[in-house]
Amino acid sequence: MCTDCGCSITDHHHDHDHSHGDSASHQAAHDTLHHNPQLNDSKTISVIKKILDKNDHEAAHNRAHFDKNKVLGINLMSSPGSGKTTLLEHMSDIADFKYGVVEGDLETNRDADRLIAKDIKAVQIQTGSACHLDAFMVHKGLHDMPLDDLDVCFVENVGNLVCPASYDVGTHLNVVLVSIPEGEDKIAKYPVMFRAADLILFTKTDLLPYFEYDIEKEKETARKLKPNVDILEVSTKDEDSIKAVVDWINFKRKMR
Repeated sequence: MCTDCGCSITDHHHDHDHSHGDSASHQAAHDTLHHNPQLNDSKTISVIKKILDKNDHEAAHNRAHFDKNKVLGINLMSSPGSGKTTLLEHMSDIADFKYGVVEGDLETNRDADRLIAKDIKAVQIQTGSACHLDAFMVHKGLHDMPLDDLDVCFVENVGNLVCPASYDVGTHLNVVLVSIPEGEDKIAKYPVMFRAADLILFTKTDLLPYFEYDIEKEKETARKLKPNVDILEVSTKDEDSIKAVVDWINFKRKMR
């Protein structure tokens, strides 16, 4: 875990910047500050607030880039292996809009290479030890992204159900994936992530017959956290389910 987002910080004073610009993110930051026993001195709290404020400013700058080019920015978040990259690969055969991807991983270019092989514009950001992308990392990626030739830009965040939910990277929407093999406790165990979601995708639903997974119960749990959240079921073996995701994105594009 990184040492500047609150997940392992003690009294580090550096300027690696993170945040989230909306009320849900600031609530997450509030929860971090007040429930982590390591964050119990005013000096540490002051440093984290400074970090959050700096990243908020950069996130607004990223959104301005998107808005100027009439691009819808979407932050994709999930635990590792939930199917973010696979979904983006399969969408390339169905989507009627142009999209690019700012790809975040601790190491390697593997996911970006997979997308590029599908003729999807992708820029890899290697975070090193950081457990999430921040607005500054994404801003660097946007410099290599042809926004004037895109309709949608995805930010595929680092696989992690904790930290990414709290940091605004400058997108307009948050999409959270949760896969059937992960088990049916993830939404309840990681509520901050799912409260921040505009859309929840239950992925790998073709595996439902092989797991004890009550998907309707999980949907109910999600809607207790955020009553108005949109929910879709997705399997890459079912083209119609991927088309439903494309249709949702197109609807959001028209709403802007």
